[in-house]
Amino acid sequence: MATYLRILLVEDSEDDASLLLREIRRGGYEIEFERVETAGAMRAALARQQWDLILCDFSLPSFSAPNALGVLKESGIDLPFIIVSGTIEEESAVDALKAGAHDFITKGNFARLLPALERELKEAVVRREQKEHERELEAIALVSSQLRTAKTFNDMLSRLLNQAVSLVQAEAASIWLYDPVSEVIELKIQQGWDNEYIGSSYKPGEGIPGLVIQQKKTIVAREFRQEEQVPEENRSQIPFGVGGACIPLHTEDSIVGVIFIKVTLPRELTRGELRILNALAEIGGNSIHRMYLHEQTVKQLERLAALRSIDLAISSVFDLEVTLTIVLNEVVKQLQVDAACVLLLQPGSSRLEYVAGQGFHTRNIESTSLRIGEDNAGRAFMERHVVQAPNLATDRNFTRGQLLADERFMSYYAVPLVTKGEVKGVLEIFHRSRLNPDQEWLDFLETLGGQTAIAVENSMLFEDLQRSNFELVMAYDATIEGWSRALDLRDRETEGHTQRVTNMTLRLARKMGLSEERLILIKRGALLHDIGKMGIPDHILLKPEGLTEEEQHIMRQHPQLAYDMLEPIAYLRDALHIPYCHHEKWDGSGYPRGLAGTQIPLEARLFTIVDVWDATTTDRPYRKGWPRHKALSYIREQSAKYFDPKLVELFLEEMKESELSPAKDLNLHRDI
Repeated sequence: MATYLRILLVEDSEDDASLLLREIRRGGYEIEFERVETAGAMRAALARQQWDLILCDFSLPSFSAPNALGVLKESGIDLPFIIVSGTIEEESAVDALKAGAHDFITKGNFARLLPALERELKEAVVRREQKEHERELEAIALVSSQLRTAKTFNDMLSRLLNQAVSLVQAEAASIWLYDPVSEVIELKIQQGWDNEYIGSSYKPGEGIPGLVIQQKKTIVAREFRQEEQVPEENRSQIPFGVGGACIPLHTEDSIVGVIFIKVTLPRELTRGELRILNALAEIGGNSIHRMYLHEQTVKQLERLAALRSIDLAISSVFDLEVTLTIVLNEVVKQLQVDAACVLLLQPGSSRLEYVAGQGFHTRNIESTSLRIGEDNAGRAFMERHVVQAPNLATDRNFTRGQLLADERFMSYYAVPLVTKGEVKGVLEIFHRSRLNPDQEWLDFLETLGGQTAIAVENSMLFEDLQRSNFELVMAYDATIEGWSRALDLRDRETEGHTQRVTNMTLRLARKMGLSEERLILIKRGALLHDIGKMGIPDHILLKPEGLTEEEQHIMRQHPQLAYDMLEPIAYLRDALHIPYCHHEKWDGSGYPRGLAGTQIPLEARLFTIVDVWDATTTDRPYRKGWPRHKALSYIREQSAKYFDPKLVELFLEEMKESELSPAKDLNLHRDI
């Protein structure tokens, strides 16, 4: 098969150009060429398409090889440049080589043409690959730096997309994220396409993004419309001349989405650019996954704080309007929707009427008065389940379209307010664009519906408040225990660690005679003692061997990260002693604040001993856990250094009285 070669000829003689091309074709090349005679024509040709080689006469009527070298240098393109001339003085040839020409050949010595051409093409490939490798390393460093400093999930996506577009000079690009639970691939951010497409979605196997998710491999196309991998129904919708790549964003064991890069012919992505994009996709996939976990943790903490805020309203405010204002504020904020309102069943009637709302542009919603079973709200009340409408404009069950026309709402949810088996009313959610909620959002919507129902019930029947409040606190603690299990599952080597150290610390605290109120705070603090590790990168947290000094520095930030996460939450503020101080040491050599002696809170001093015991008696992939006697000896030895000596005595006394089994699957170098 002939080798395809694109040649730019700087030659004024059509006959000489034909001789050159004939000689090259004899070498087995299939040639695409353009002949130019001026600087302007050469600049236009270089800008118009990619070339493999430049063959240049030394002297033309209005141009020359030195001038052509200047034009090439000005373009910044690295191409083999061979001078082919009838006569050339040795000094001129040497000057041309110094100026950047790669070889010169006299027109009477065409025997040298093919060997010189092949040599320079190979050397150009080597130079190009070296530059692309250097560029790839620079790109990886730049992208890593950019993503590390991203403050939010959306900020990270924006930075990732900007870097991709910049690094390969793409005309358009987009990032689609995949939710494996709902099996939806959603467009999250784009450049170069209409913003109206934001929120578009596919299922695996649908469209190019869905195909990449399904096949778990990159699709690269010179022109997508001609690409056989792309389904026919999608190909017909793609404009002519559009090519590029759709690359999976992946972690070590899963795909989190795709990055879609578009270029237009004659522009094509090079192998080097594809390597850069693949490296970027790997970095981006891991960063997205890590940021997602971090934001999920922050979101859960915010939602816990929101539930706490509603709880405070329920327990301290008896005015229904004030309570519902607080509730609806949290509903709109936490669900990130445009508006919400509460309809309540009026005593002695079968009608649902508006009592409170937030986020509406007009007051028309206040006129709402519905029979049970009428409209989506009436259905939710009667059927006792959530009713949703993805598009109110086409929903026949929504009877208030004219009433709320000026609001321009699109998405809608109605949640029945059920408490003690009795439906009190309906919580309505409105949004002015399409909502694509995940299951967690829907679950929290129902939770907020439950909280709203409790708030309504409280104003009607206050004597039931304390029982409802106790159930809510239990829900908080169950959520905290769920977080602790999630933390253990994330750091597989410490699975079960949190529950064991919590139980043992509570046992010792009871032996000390601490109050029940204090025991509750100890339990919460112990369960959340490693919550800060959600902010530690996986490659450090899950590293099987010892950590470097830099990695240890990053790992030691987790108590401060725990403080930053939990301190803003009033409900958890009094439980901060253990998460914030469990790495402090009696002699002041611990971290993060270097506290010493009784400066360290009692709860943290007690927990530290249990934490070290649980860690040292653990089997590791790289070592066996210490025997009981060795671990006890270590704790005695560290009395008054690492540990409070009085609490060491208490711990050793407890160990004599009980047969405690050694812990399993903990990680010493991360937990002490």
